[in-house]
Amino acid sequence: MKREVLAELHEALVEELLRRVRSGEASAGDLGVARQMLKDNAVDCIAVPESPLARLALAMPFDDDRMDALRSNGA
Repeated sequence: MKREVLAELHEALVEELLRRVRSGEASAGDLGVARQMLKDNAVDCIAVPESPLARLALAMPFDDDRMDALRSNGA
C-alpha cells in the first residue's frame, strides 16, 4: 500500500474520532480506539494541576501517593 494512501486513511480516522468526541456521540469503543491510536503514535501528556487530565486522574478511585502533588495544587 502506498504511503499516501495510509496517510489519508490515518487522517480520516483521526478526523472522524475527533468529530465524535467533540459532538459527544463517541461510544466507549470509539474512545478506546482513540486511546489506542494516541498510544500507538506515542502521544502522551503530563497531568498538570487544573488540567482535564488531572481532574480525571483525581476522580479515579485510587489511593496513590503520587496524586498528592495534584491534590495539593487544587486540580
